[in-house]
Parts: sequence; structure tokens; C-alpha cells
Amino acid sequence: MPAIEVKNISKSFGSNRAVDGVSFDVQPGEVFALLGPNGAGKTTIIRTILDIFHPDAGQISVLGSKMNEEKKNLIGYLPEERGLYQEITLERCLTFLASLKGMQPEIIKNRLNDYLEKFELSAYRKKKVKELSKGMQQKAQLITTLIHEPRIILADEPFSALDPVNTELLKHMLLELRDQGKAVVLSTHQMSQVEELCDRIVLVDRGQVVLYGSLEEIRDHYTGNAVLVRPQGPLPQLAGVTTTSPQNGNFRLELAPGVTPQAILQQLVAQDVTLEQFEIAVPTLDEIFIKVVTSGGESE
Repeated sequence: MPAIEVKNISKSFGSNRAVDGVSFDVQPGEVFALLGPNGAGKTTIIRTILDIFHPDAGQISVLGSKMNEEKKNLIGYLPEERGLYQEITLERCLTFLASLKGMQPEIIKNRLNDYLEKFELSAYRKKKVKELSKGMQQKAQLITTLIHEPRIILADEPFSALDPVNTELLKHMLLELRDQGKAVVLSTHQMSQVEELCDRIVLVDRGQVVLYGSLEEIRDHYTGNAVLVRPQGPLPQLAGVTTTSPQNGNFRLELAPGVTPQAILQQLVAQDVTLEQFEIAVPTLDEIFIKVVTSGGESE
């Protein structure tokens, strides 16, 4: 049973069609990326899943049926904009927000102590939230998202304002949640994090799905006929190479139709070229994102 199932939903605000026939599902035990350029409709989709907005058409199923108040306590939502009370202490703020999820005071106390220690915030528990740095407030928001041990986590730009150490900590936590069978939905513009963490993605542009599937499937679809080569010496002339261009210390060789990477490697070996690197040129998710969005959502 999918943790989230979105079926052909649409949502308009006046004459603006923010979401137009979007469908996808999120499975338990996976990190799923909801991607798109600014204004693509991602936040609207998240808010319809959370039942903040009602779709004009289509259906959304959460944990097997329609959203209700009980299920809302099984979801951890990290909004892009922080929602912490600035004028009270960190401890009081987090305790109050945890209580809204129906947690008992003793459980809140024990879990909060653990999370404050894990995120190195224990020394700041009596500080007012407004006195904390942006990075500290982001960690506090993460605690609010996770403290009630939700079955579904919706995280909108979770790495915002985090330093490299805390970024790594959060990545490990998200993977642990996945391994525990939780469904994690990640919305971010940091494609390197998506490539490292996510099992599947949906890319939305102008309110419509333009890419959907596993990272491996999508990369395979957009991988052209090219190789990256790093020889120790000069690169010789090679039959079947149409263009050669430098790329990050390597040479990118575009191959003619019908020419295989193996044929290029055989030529290099036959000419006694010592190679430090030879690999098929696989596009990054950043490159695929830009290509699809700038082409108006038309995949090849």
C-alpha cells in the first residue's frame, strides 16, 4: 500500500492553474523527491496532500484512504518557511509544538532531550528562539518535524541554513527513517542531495509532471553516446569520435551513431594510451533538470 497516492489532481487559484493533472505515489521505505523550478506547483501539491488545500479534481490517498485528523498526527511536515514562536524559549516552543501532536509530557521530555543532544542544542534550550541563528532554528524545526515519530515525513528544503556537519547528520537521519519503513518526501533545489538520497523522483513544471521514475531509469533515458576519458599523456586521434571537449579535467568524447564506448577503449588500448579514467558520460540530475525545464517539459 502506498504511503501517499496522488491521482490526477488539479488545483486553480482564480485563472492560475497551479497544478494540472498530477499523479504519483510514494512508497513506505523510500526517499522520494518532489522537484521543480520556482512556481512549478510543488508547494500546492504538498498542501493538498496535507489537506490544507482541496484539489478541484482528482484524489489523494494517505496511508490507504482520505486524510483525516488522526492521520495528520502521523505526518511530520517541515515547511520551507520556519514556523517557530520567536518570543519564547526553545524548550518551551518545542514542547508546545510536540503537544499539538498528542504526545504525553513525559514522552516529550525524554525525546526532546535526545534530539537537543543529537543536534547540539542542549546548551540553548533556555534561549529565546529569536536569539538562535538560522541554522539553529532550522535544526529546531527539524526536531518539531520528527519528535512524534511520524510515518510520513514531508520536508521542504530541509538542508537550508545547515552547515556541512549538520547536513551530513540530517542525511543519515533521513536514510535511517527510510530504513525504518517511513516514507520521506524531499523537496529541494539541491540536486546533489537528491542524487545521494532519493530512490525515485517526480519533476513538475508549470503544474504538470514532466519526469517520473527512478534515478536510474531517468539517467538511462538521458544518457547520450559519449565517454569521459583522462589519459596520462596526449589524447590521440580516434575513429568514430565526432567532437572532443574538456570537462572537469577530462576529455568528453561525443561518439558517432553506432560507435560503442568499447570500440573507443579498444583503440586507446591498441595505441598504448595509459588511462587514469574512462567512463560513460552520465548526465547529472542538474543537467537533466535544466534540459527538461528549458525545453518546455518535453522529454526526449
